[in-house]
Amino acid sequence: METEPQVVRATIIFGLRTFGSVPLPVRADLEYDPADPFAVSVGYHAGGGVVRWLFGRDLLADGLLAPAGDGDVQVRPASDDSRVLVELNAPDGSAVLEAAASELADFLDRTYDEVPVGFEDRCFDFDEELAKLALRD
Repeated sequence: METEPQVVRATIIFGLRTFGSVPLPVRADLEYDPADPFAVSVGYHAGGGVVRWLFGRDLLADGLLAPAGDGDVQVRPASDDSRVLVELNAPDGSAVLEAAASELADFLDRTYDEVPVGFEDRCFDFDEELAKLALRD
């Protein structure tokens, strides 16, 4: 009996890079929902709230190996290859965070257990999503 893919979650402590100081710890809740199989959601706990970013699962995976992304989110290996840098750019400012490459890779591996690369379209109905967009005013 085949089971439905499950939501994958992880909590990772990122380090917020600041000038002239050690990185400040920032809790991040990662989530991969097979209902949106191309994306990873990351909720960074900042101040009294959570700042949520959504970006491609492939961007996170590619960034473990080489610089990836040319938009609001860029991911790349750090000079210490056990770390990965995630740069977030928004109109209000930008941030560079670092995390253990092994923790991000473990999270990604669990997402691939649920929805292997190349099988995303089996969880995602493009026609249905386009119809939703067409109904919006």
